[in-house]
Amino acid sequence: MRASGILLPVFSLPSKYGIGCFSKEAYTFIDQLKEAGQSRWQILPLGPTGYGDSPYQSFSTFAGNPYFIDLKTLIKEELLTKKECAAFDFGNASDSIDYEKLYLSRFKLLRKAYKRFHPNGDYKKFIAQNDWWLSDYALYMAVKDAHDGKPWFSWEKGLRDRNTDALALAEESLYDEINFYRFQQFEFDKQWSRLKSYANKNGIQIIGDLPIYVAFDSADTWASPNLFQFDENHNPTHVAGCPPDAFSATGQLWGNPLYDWDYHKKTDYEWWLRRISYSFKLYDIVRIDHFRGFDEYYAIPFGDKTAEHGKWMPGPGIDFFHTIERNLGNLNIIAEDLGFLTDSVLKLLKDSGFPGMKVIQFAFDNRESSNYLPHTYSANCVVYTGTHDNDTTRGWYHHIPKECRDFAKEYLHKPLLDEDSLSWDFIAMAMGSVADLCVIPIQDYLCLDTHARINTPSTLGGNWTWRLGKGQITKKLVKKIKNITKLYGRLPGK
Repeated sequence: MRASGILLPVFSLPSKYGIGCFSKEAYTFIDQLKEAGQSRWQILPLGPTGYGDSPYQSFSTFAGNPYFIDLKTLIKEELLTKKECAAFDFGNASDSIDYEKLYLSRFKLLRKAYKRFHPNGDYKKFIAQNDWWLSDYALYMAVKDAHDGKPWFSWEKGLRDRNTDALALAEESLYDEINFYRFQQFEFDKQWSRLKSYANKNGIQIIGDLPIYVAFDSADTWASPNLFQFDENHNPTHVAGCPPDAFSATGQLWGNPLYDWDYHKKTDYEWWLRRISYSFKLYDIVRIDHFRGFDEYYAIPFGDKTAEHGKWMPGPGIDFFHTIERNLGNLNIIAEDLGFLTDSVLKLLKDSGFPGMKVIQFAFDNRESSNYLPHTYSANCVVYTGTHDNDTTRGWYHHIPKECRDFAKEYLHKPLLDEDSLSWDFIAMAMGSVADLCVIPIQDYLCLDTHARINTPSTLGGNWTWRLGKGQITKKLVKKIKNITKLYGRLPGK
């Protein structure tokens, strides 16, 4: 069935306290999605972020970002007061996030709320149900704080290597801090579950994002080093990235630890089954990032400064996805299959049955093949004008070479593209394609330029900060979105 949705990270929602969160503005956005005839809301990973603020470099693959906890809800629960929240500086710019000010303020407020919190039955139930990941995460964060934020691989040997006596001593001495992190996860889960339930009741499904890799400095690697390609000193032997290409002469060095797939296969992918099962508790649909890595992954020697000397290694292949289906059923998964794809990756995608991704912007880039042009699509795919890693369509159009712009105008059969509406020409192209699902970044509906870009890959600083302005989604815009959705047969139930 044809459908459509909007891509908007939670952190990009408008709100009063410095960052988008599970506040009334999130509920308002769901109402707007419904009114606009949309049935999907795509977000980015919800995990807690650290240095660089990237949701793809999280301290845990299971925990939620405490920044997304709505302070107004804590005020209603009498865990905070308006005066206390107003006393902190969250930054003055309503269209961007100041992560430094957020870090210096948010945890102080959450700590005040924690001190007033009285554990109840719901809290105890949450702790019991999530103890399999929560205990390690809470202890990891508490120890990390006690070490001034240093990564676990620089802690003293006893804690680094999870010596039983060292862990017991840390659990005793950091008891209160550990419970502070448990409290954060309880509040996150409670608020997110309420918001997701509201979305589902209004016919909106949440598309979540599952990064293939975890961060080196994370509770996952610390608690379960056996899952990864580590040496006897718990250092990675190889790390993740991409080889040199037309976009980067030295490739991309992501630095994430790589999985020991032989070990995972021996355990019948137990950790992955838990991870994917948990993801479907959070989301209705899961986009698996870097799908290619399940066919082959690029392994770069640990310590290299660039990605030039890596090599391709075999991933788990279709056996991995057969195991998931056998244990968890036929799940609603989107495969992020962007970039250069080998025949074996294409076969894996076909054998899995998952829809892949098509990005309109890539169709007119002379460094990419033309299989992103809408006339080449099959129905089993998800089409985007751009993703969180792309410039906005308006910004992209002004930065591409003239020959690419000319090709776009020829393909659209338009000798001229109007500055203020060119995004809608590309939206119409995506909406009118045969793709079962069409997802448009909200910035393109608003015809915003490069200042509204979410992320520029392989750069540090200035990313993940863009925010939607209050009132920026008008009733007129909502009506316009619904009209184009209706025109191309993507309204719910049609």
